[in-house]
Amino acid sequence: MRIIIAILLLFISFGTWAQNEHSIIQVNGVIISSDSSRTLPDITVLIKNKDRGTYSSEWGVFTIVCEKGDTLQFRCLGYRPKDVVIPINAKGSFFSLTQTMVQDTFYLPETIIRPLPDKDYFNYAFLHWRINDDKYEIARQNNNMLRLRAISYTLARDGKEQQHVQQNMLTRQLEYQGQQQPMNIFSPLKWGEFYEAWKRGDFKKKN
Repeated sequence: MRIIIAILLLFISFGTWAQNEHSIIQVNGVIISSDSSRTLPDITVLIKNKDRGTYSSEWGVFTIVCEKGDTLQFRCLGYRPKDVVIPINAKGSFFSLTQTMVQDTFYLPETIIRPLPDKDYFNYAFLHWRINDDKYEIARQNNNMLRLRAISYTLARDGKEQQHVQQNMLTRQLEYQGQQQPMNIFSPLKWGEFYEAWKRGDFKKKN
């Protein structure tokens, strides 16, 4: 009876070993960037839930031995993580894989490091120093509607505005064609223009 049990255990162990040997597969592949198709070195390739892994070479090539149905995890700083499941019905003992990695770019706010000789100086600087605005804050202020409106008053007229002024002038001349135009001596607007011209020095004698 013991001999029969030993023979059965031997057959079961042999069948399990043969099944495990049949499920082992060697994965060979190359890792490239999705935006430029260039090879990526030093990409970590791990077998999920197992303490085994490897790295891609300087040409982005890697090779690893795992079992069919295992999940390969591709990890690298600056790229989005990617998981790939090896097909359980893959034929043969070798499997080729070309894996693309998507770049994961993120921007950190600017940090300015200023050396201070003593912590008391730091406390004073923290309370009284005025740090210049960064580029994003300057851009936000430049898009303020009130500032844009104030800047627009200092700009020269474009073609459309100049044409509008000329048409108004011609229209005013046609209104008084054949007769004397009214005097502007009592016009407050003209007196305002005269005062501004006098302040600018338009009536000073030029050498």
